[in-house]
Amino acid sequence: MNRVHVGVIGCGYWGPNLVRNFFSSPATELVAICDANPVRLESVGRTYGAVKQVSSVDQLLETGIEAVAIATPVSSHHALATRCLEAGLHVLVEKPLAATALEAQALVDLAERKQRVLMVDHTYLFNPAVRRIKELVEYGELGDLYYVDSIRINLGLFQHDVNVVWDLAPHDLSIVDYVLDYQARSISAWGCAHANPDIEDIAYVNVDYGDRMMANFHVNWLSPVKLRQMIFAGSRKSLIYNDLNTTEQIKVYDRGINIGSSEEARHKAQIDYRAGDIWSPHIAPQEALAGVVSHFAECIREGTTPLSSGHLGLRVVRLLEAATRSIRAQGGRVVLSNGIGVNANANGHARENGYGQRSPDRTRRAAGKKRRDPLLR
Repeated sequence: MNRVHVGVIGCGYWGPNLVRNFFSSPATELVAICDANPVRLESVGRTYGAVKQVSSVDQLLETGIEAVAIATPVSSHHALATRCLEAGLHVLVEKPLAATALEAQALVDLAERKQRVLMVDHTYLFNPAVRRIKELVEYGELGDLYYVDSIRINLGLFQHDVNVVWDLAPHDLSIVDYVLDYQARSISAWGCAHANPDIEDIAYVNVDYGDRMMANFHVNWLSPVKLRQMIFAGSRKSLIYNDLNTTEQIKVYDRGINIGSSEEARHKAQIDYRAGDIWSPHIAPQEALAGVVSHFAECIREGTTPLSSGHLGLRVVRLLEAATRSIRAQGGRVVLSNGIGVNANANGHARENGYGQRSPDRTRRAAGKKRRDPLLR
């Protein structure tokens, strides 16, 4: 099988992980790495002697690659991905897909016109534990789902062009999208900024998925401890997913309540508590990012749609954008319907907004100011 010739743009925090996996994957050949910072470029490149080092997209396009992975600040995703798609490359973009839903939609449309693979690096979708959770949900092991409760907190890393919701929540939003396959109905969020008055570093996000299913997400850059935990609670059983527990990432609890089946019992709220077994399914160890890389190459070779497609990335960006609007409105609920957000502000008034559009009273963008990326020269 011919290996996919790939380049990686961005040698900062996440880029070196992509470089390592593309270099070691039998499905890909890492041809070049690109970064406008010569120090970072040389630091990463010295480990991969035969890989070309370039400082601009123009130079990268001359290396004969057929696909590219973009691991740069969110504000640059749209410009860089657009340039690469227009040049006929398949594109993998670090999460989130773009800084606005309009930019994300434009990338999805461009990829479809060019008939190129557009994939978002929602890494957790390739985590064996998350895939096992999806199996348990689909097989009905948990019964009807009641809620998802997620906490993703740590001390740092502080971002300069996105708030904590845009930085951390994409992981959990993409997991819920993948596992449950529910369409969000409305969203409400609260956040506070401490280190930088323009960028929230702690936030709570509530998403209503309809049919009595809701999800809560706590994201935080100020926590003294690091926690990565999700609870999926159902009518039959519940499970806790602890990403930091390397031996028992998933625990399934046969604990919950039994409500009387008769109308009289339900009316009187007659509830019995159930306390059964706890078990932990075996999860085979595997680096999720290796799965991202091999899946990206497979989709290119077979012409198939990625699991973490541009459409999934667009859905996540829409939720992030709506959450930020809600934060600006002091937790006002944003109703999501057919790509339109109806934002109920602090005074209870509703205002319709197309995704990605800014209201006149919004003076700040959640994802930083527009600027020309130094790689595009």
